[in-house]
Amino acid sequence: MSVLSEHVTQVLIPVAALVGIGFALLQWFLVSRVKLSSRDSSNGHKEKLIDEEEEEGINSLEVSIKCAEIQHAISLGATSFLYTQYKYLGIFMCAFGAIIFLFLGSVRGFSTESEPCTYNQGNTCKPALANALFSTIAFLLGALTSVLSGFLGMKIATYANARTTLEAKKGVGKAFITAFRSGAVMGFLLAANGLLVLYISIYLFKLYYGDDWEGLYESITGYGLGGSSMALFGRVGGGIYTKAADVGADLVGKVERNIPEDDPRNPAVIADNVGDNVGDIAGMGSDLFGSYAESTCAALFVASISSFGTSHNFTAMSYPLIISSTGIVVCLITTLFATDLFEIKDVSEIEPSLKRQLLISTVLMTAGIAIVSFFALPSEFTLFNFGTEKEVKNWHLFLCVAIGLWAGLVIGYTTEYYTSNAYSPVQDVADSCRTGAATNVIFGLALGYKSVIIPIFAIAIAIYVSFSLAAMYGIAVAALGMLSTIATGLAIDAYGPISDNAGGIAEMAGMSHKIRERTDALDAAGNTTAAIGKGFAIGSAALVSLALFGAYVSRAGIKSVNVLTPKVFIGLIVGAMLPYWFSAMTMKSVGSAALKMVEEVRRQFNTIPGLMEGRAKPDYANCVKISTDASLREMIPPGALVMLTPLIAGTFFGVETLAGVLAGSLVSGVQVAISASNTGGAWDNAKKYIEAGASEHAKSLGPKGSDCHKAAVIGDTIGDPLKDTSGPSLNILIKLMAVESLVFAPFFAAHGGLLFKWL
Repeated sequence: MSVLSEHVTQVLIPVAALVGIGFALLQWFLVSRVKLSSRDSSNGHKEKLIDEEEEEGINSLEVSIKCAEIQHAISLGATSFLYTQYKYLGIFMCAFGAIIFLFLGSVRGFSTESEPCTYNQGNTCKPALANALFSTIAFLLGALTSVLSGFLGMKIATYANARTTLEAKKGVGKAFITAFRSGAVMGFLLAANGLLVLYISIYLFKLYYGDDWEGLYESITGYGLGGSSMALFGRVGGGIYTKAADVGADLVGKVERNIPEDDPRNPAVIADNVGDNVGDIAGMGSDLFGSYAESTCAALFVASISSFGTSHNFTAMSYPLIISSTGIVVCLITTLFATDLFEIKDVSEIEPSLKRQLLISTVLMTAGIAIVSFFALPSEFTLFNFGTEKEVKNWHLFLCVAIGLWAGLVIGYTTEYYTSNAYSPVQDVADSCRTGAATNVIFGLALGYKSVIIPIFAIAIAIYVSFSLAAMYGIAVAALGMLSTIATGLAIDAYGPISDNAGGIAEMAGMSHKIRERTDALDAAGNTTAAIGKGFAIGSAALVSLALFGAYVSRAGIKSVNVLTPKVFIGLIVGAMLPYWFSAMTMKSVGSAALKMVEEVRRQFNTIPGLMEGRAKPDYANCVKISTDASLREMIPPGALVMLTPLIAGTFFGVETLAGVLAGSLVSGVQVAISASNTGGAWDNAKKYIEAGASEHAKSLGPKGSDCHKAAVIGDTIGDPLKDTSGPSLNILIKLMAVESLVFAPFFAAHGGLLFKWL
């Protein structure tokens, strides 16, 4: 038995979640102490300005009022978009929930009779109808938690952007702390809410299931499906929104009109800043919540059909939840290093400080995992291994979680090397702009392909070691290890769009060049950390998908997946094609929406007298409407492709063909996702490298508006949909198809393969 008692475990997990929520609220309170001044502030009452000193001849009070007005416009646009999107997603949730209930309920003809357990031989389990009902409830809970995670992240980001701008007047250190605290609010709320809702769901489901842990944890997999399905639409919809606006603003504003980024004369500038919040904040929040939920659900399911479940060892069974609880405490300590223990005094210290967060959290978490593995697990136990039982020791699981954790760090640092303009790969891309946009594109694509090598080896080693030590459960907890520091990872990731918005607000409010330099430095570091966040998301998605794949194969009753079998091979080759089909859909969606945006921005510049001279205001609302309409319309086909593929493959071609589809999409999708994200990130930072002119080499390529800079802007524009729409969405594709297959596995096993039966 475990050293840690069941009662202590039942207290420890919710307390850790509540500590996380409390810490998030504390950070929110500290950010809120930076006051804005506005005649019409978003909370309906006047606030005093925190700092009314004059700066370089600019009236500080007027600037602060303008910042508040811009912030209010961005917040309003983001909230309006998400409310509209959530209306559509609400309809989808109800419809898909009904499909889950009908498909799973029909496995035994909607029988209410108890049935023999699949794995725990000799015992009876709850009826299939109960599994259908509770899987549907878990799906709805996961979907709602995912939506809440994204929405809360967006609210804090739009709350903090102008406050970060105003703090930049006092120095880069103050602005950094405000942006990072705001990111921490999102990180801790998401990690804690996800853990708390999942724990409460398990506790309530147990009231019905009792000793039937096999049925309980099979139904709880619906939680991961709900989280990832919302993340898919959030990522795709938000990505199309933000990149349509970004491409339109850049092509006309920078290339054609030669005006700065985020210039208030640009009609697409508000839509662009709104997009940062609905795509990079709300979308990323839902995405990482989905990964967390799925890896936990995969580990819990495999554990439930192993000795943990059959012996009803609740503490050992809750090992994945205890890892997440430890992660919250570790991330809390890590955050203090950035906000309280080390002060940023110069722009050159920003990126090292963010990288230090990753290293500190990884080192502390390694120690935390060692303690948890000793106290929460028996010294020896058995785990399910495709029909056999594998003997495992508690230190084996420590190594599995630790290798996942350190593989995440390797992926993060590799991503940073290939996307940060402090290193030669991005500088080489910038240098290639000397001969125009074509060579920039060639160098950028080559960089993206090359950046796949080290992450894939890291993932491969993590898979081999964790599977050798603890079978599929080892892979599931390795994925959880990579995500155990999710609060810190999300804080670093959310920091980027907040800093980006802060720079945009500084430009639109007419603040001094010195302030804009500070916000640009924050933004440049944020670009790199955003790429690191995407690297983590993709790496964890690979491990999560493999764990879910193993759980699916077990639940579908497949003894082995033989690629020489025609049924499997056709699935494999079709699955490998799906990421390309999906990417084509999302890329074209961004292109179509951007085309309309470019035409609208050109129209306004050509038809509104005095717009270029700054005497007239552009029609921001029309550009916001174009992005909103395009994203809501265009997110449906890619979403349908992902959601319907497992249902069609499993129902008509059977469980073996679906296994091939899942394996093919996993192997292909990870490569495409990493290369797309890193190519886009490198192009973006190559452009910023030229704009900053921080070195002699960079100065020789500039200044803004030069031919080199225009070539870099074109590369950045091509990379926008790669790094913020297609790339990040692909990791959801491979996870979502795997978890959906697991949830529907009982139906596919009972009634699937209709086409082959007819033939």
